[in-house]
Amino acid sequence: MNSEISTQISTPLGELTLRLSSTPRGARLARRMTAQQLDAWGHPHDGDANHAAQHVVAELAANAVTHGRVPGRDFELRLLLLPEGTLRVEVSDTRGDRKLRIVTDPDAEGGRGLVLVAVLARTWGVDERDVGKTVWAEIPLTAHGKSV
Repeated sequence: MNSEISTQISTPLGELTLRLSSTPRGARLARRMTAQQLDAWGHPHDGDANHAAQHVVAELAANAVTHGRVPGRDFELRLLLLPEGTLRVEVSDTRGDRKLRIVTDPDAEGGRGLVLVAVLARTWGVDERDVGKTVWAEIPLTAHGKSV
């Protein structure tokens, strides 16, 4: 996990913030809305950048509804299109007492999703909040000036 603090603040070119139910349906909707929004921002549904973002959102949203769920509380998805060809994904849940963990046991049934996030994201981390936490990832949308 890379939790370095950026000393540079970027003003987003585009932003989408949604509150979704902490259910599997809410997690699926987060992925679909990400695909649609990236398409609207010029990164087609069938492109690598859109697919990478969908995978990251799917994992973070699934974790939020599985491990970060508090009955009666929603989770939040925030997408920020940054000027340097980067998408910042933030998924916030209301459960701060459960820390993230990466499972390395090859026989474990689950727990490898954050490895996928680490592979697809340029950087990622966790920010504690007054209530809950925000897991974020920054995904490159361009490679050497070209759309991914």
